[in-house]
Amino acid sequence: MSKVLIVAEHLDGKLNASTAKCVSAAQALGAEAIDIAVLGAGDATAVASEAAQIAGVSRVLTVANDANARAIAQVLAPQVAALAAGYSHVFGPSTTFGKDLMPCVAALLGVNQVSDLMAVEGPYTFKRPIYAGNAIVTVEAPADRPVVATVRTASWSEAARGNSAAVEAASVDAALPAHTRYVGLTAGSSDRPDLQSAKRVVSGGRGVGSAENFKIIYDFADKIGAAVGASRAAVDAGYVPNELQVGQTGKIIAPELYIAVGISGAIQHLTGIKDAGTIVAINKDPDSAIFEIADIGLAGDLFTALPELARLVNSQ
Repeated sequence: MSKVLIVAEHLDGKLNASTAKCVSAAQALGAEAIDIAVLGAGDATAVASEAAQIAGVSRVLTVANDANARAIAQVLAPQVAALAAGYSHVFGPSTTFGKDLMPCVAALLGVNQVSDLMAVEGPYTFKRPIYAGNAIVTVEAPADRPVVATVRTASWSEAARGNSAAVEAASVDAALPAHTRYVGLTAGSSDRPDLQSAKRVVSGGRGVGSAENFKIIYDFADKIGAAVGASRAAVDAGYVPNELQVGQTGKIIAPELYIAVGISGAIQHLTGIKDAGTIVAINKDPDSAIFEIADIGLAGDLFTALPELARLVNSQ
């Protein structure tokens, strides 16, 4: 039987929704036990309590170490690899956090990583996308070695809540590297939802025209409680920082509602939103590729359409 260890992603005392999606993938294995590892610098009670509520979780293991104050892959990986002893599978989310950490874990365990796991065919047989999601490949991992995988969060729903798993402190004997250290973080602060876990996302493209004009995207997103994203063209043009980029070389997301404003619909962008629930497109060019995949399309000037939509939202 399979025994799965999931590495929790958390920030500022809050558990990222990607962890519950990893649990869904583990449940698809028919796992005998699903444990979640929470690595932090000090008291991880709040995060561990959240993780313990996820249905299907057997135990939550907390690892306290001052070196874990920042999620540095080279520091976390030796601890995860030590915890992995006795587990048949080690899962992490296919987010920026997981893509940074899990290859290091795989290397320390001497195995190949299964990336972007999107479906489970068996305990050691999985499906994952290739060629920007245009093809799906079936991967079979060796049954005599641990499987290290990143879970494609856009392909899995969050596991239910209502559990009360045991929370245990774990002691890890692992040599941590001295050659990698935290220097600083430069990031924009925002009260908006996290782009990778938001239920609603409003994205702007080259059609927005400038960084100043992007305010119309931010304002509309705030009115409907949405995260803000952007196409690669908008990022390359300097309208917004690259942390907002959605697409093959940006973030792969699966919100319930995705509103694409001034985005033409290049394949690179469509790869990042194909699992969205409802896609709404606003573009003045009626022949834009985005309309081919949109559930709702509006051919018109975004600077007229968005204020009107905002007015209608306010009137409800």
